[in-house]
Amino acid sequence: MIIDINGVKFGYSSDQPVLKDVTVKIEGPKFVSILGPNGVGKSTLIHCINKILSPNEGAVLIDGKDVKDISIKEMSKIAGYVPYSANDTFPLTVVDTVMMGRHPHSYRGSLDEDLDIVYDTLEMLGISDLAMRSFNELSAGQHQKVMLARGLAQQPKVLLLDEPTSNLDVRHQLDVSKLLKRMSEEKQILVIMICHDINIAAKYSDEIILMHNGAVFAVGTPKEVITEENLRIVYNVESSVIDDLGSPHVILRDSLPEPNEEASVPKLESAMPESSSV
Repeated sequence: MIIDINGVKFGYSSDQPVLKDVTVKIEGPKFVSILGPNGVGKSTLIHCINKILSPNEGAVLIDGKDVKDISIKEMSKIAGYVPYSANDTFPLTVVDTVMMGRHPHSYRGSLDEDLDIVYDTLEMLGISDLAMRSFNELSAGQHQKVMLARGLAQQPKVLLLDEPTSNLDVRHQLDVSKLLKRMSEEKQILVIMICHDINIAAKYSDEIILMHNGAVFAVGTPKEVITEENLRIVYNVESSVIDDLGSPHVILRDSLPEPNEEASVPKLESAMPESSSV
């Protein structure tokens, strides 16, 4: 599976582009994380890959075929999508919610096979006990796991995830990340995850795409991309990057002032009253 993104530009208005000129090739199976500050276009890029949005310029090709020429039904067989928000509501049980992921593959007589896949997926994620619970009664973290199960039950060739661990505690963030890594290897799929936790991305990803100002700033292995200099430029922070069992681990030191920030903040001594002599 090869995703070719060639000169993609996108903006919700002509004078405020979100993606300015994105060119990158993503080849799987592997586990890829997209990193970058808020507002650099990570989610917009995912939406251009799966046809939710159409680029203003440039093209996205999957195995050489432009996504604009791929039907919605065919795209749903190729790419599964797990959105960021866990606020979606479905007046359904968890089983029925996850079963929605089987819709692109459904045909007459396939119900038993679909149910087997759904229950296998729930067990793999450790949420079999939620099977007959109402989706709307679950916690935010449980919502997120059910949405992940729906994406996995789709059995896609590409799995696109927008911050899938955002509503999970630390242990479950690690568990889900390990699961996604294993899925990319065992199921031979291309997993592309937007992530804000640099250290989780560094620990589990095969490849990192670092975005900055609406474009791709760096692509490569975690060791190649997650460097003190790159973090200084992209995130405007000082950090130390150390080796942790072969993976880079970031220790944040301090944030750097934004341009003109120092000039806009009065110095401490000038804001204090002068001391008077006794």
